[in-house]
Amino acid sequence: MEYTVSRDVDADSGTVWAVIADVERMPAWTSTMTRVRVLDGGELRVGARVRVEQPRLPTATWEVTELESGRSYTWASPAPGLQSVARHAVEPIGPGRSRVTLGIRQTGPLGVVATLMGPLTRRYVDTEIAGIVAEATRTT
Repeated sequence: MEYTVSRDVDADSGTVWAVIADVERMPAWTSTMTRVRVLDGGELRVGARVRVEQPRLPTATWEVTELESGRSYTWASPAPGLQSVARHAVEPIGPGRSRVTLGIRQTGPLGVVATLMGPLTRRYVDTEIAGIVAEATRTT
């Protein structure tokens, strides 16, 4: 299962980055997260582990595998039989405007579970990107 969505935002990329990189604040702007906590303390960095609690899903620990500060991060959450990898990215597209992109890919022997959960996963990603756009434009 793979799903990617992009939205244009009336906010500069620095503002959008501040929203997506402050992962512990995610529950403040999206209903798809009830609690997010950086387990290793501090800011996002490669190797940082983040515990994410979401409605209707098991609590998961995500590890940051790639980070380009101000632009994107990728994190992965392994589970028995299923590997989830998600990406958060922002790019400038003009003065005071940017494009935010969220994507998730789930693979492994239990991929059928990801396929069955696909509608919920897509709804969560769509809700999250709408929350990012709203929060970034609210703070501008």
